[in-house]
Amino acid sequence: MKKTEDRTRDLVARAILENGPATAVALSEKLKITPAGIRRHLDTLVEQGVLMAREPFQSSLDSRGRGRPSKVFVMTDTGREKFEHTYDDLAVSALRFMASKGNEALVKEFARNRAEEITKRAAQILANKKNLSEKSEALATFLSEEGYAANNHSQGIGEELCQNHCPIAHVAAQFPELCEAETQAFSDLLGTHVQRLATIAHGDGVCTTFIPNSTNLNKSGKRA
Repeated sequence: MKKTEDRTRDLVARAILENGPATAVALSEKLKITPAGIRRHLDTLVEQGVLMAREPFQSSLDSRGRGRPSKVFVMTDTGREKFEHTYDDLAVSALRFMASKGNEALVKEFARNRAEEITKRAAQILANKKNLSEKSEALATFLSEEGYAANNHSQGIGEELCQNHCPIAHVAAQFPELCEAETQAFSDLLGTHVQRLATIAHGDGVCTTFIPNSTNLNKSGKRA
């Protein structure tokens, strides 16, 4: 019985890792587990430090004031470490060495180089996409293949790209230059200004990037 319980809890945790923060109701429906059962597993995962419950992230673009939303369960750093949290230890050591020598320019150069590699490989996938929605979806697919468990959806005046997992979250928490360069790579790939609303590296449950339609930008590249 215990092994079955463990496997089920693993499914619950992995559902959040791969699809992002979710409510107990949504998980119950997705995994076909009774509400009482899903809450029992969630309570255990929270006790183990794998998950944590928090208020759902809402951007100013999606504030509808429909009453108090249900709490969502998000993956903690400890939880991510139990799954495929793989990052290059040598790169981490190198970045720390650069930083310890006060050479921030090299850290930024490393971040830019990594972003350029992302841009180069992703550009082939986005090349034949006709509009922002198709490009955003293709970018989400590429990122998922890279281990970011990404998805995107329309927000009316643009697209929202969500990365539900970050293989380099611990590194990026120490070196935000990685997130900044990655954001610029997204902008270059999509051909428009993008705005990072949240990042796992900064303690959010998901990395969220808003991609406005070009018609909502003025000449300076800012939202009209």
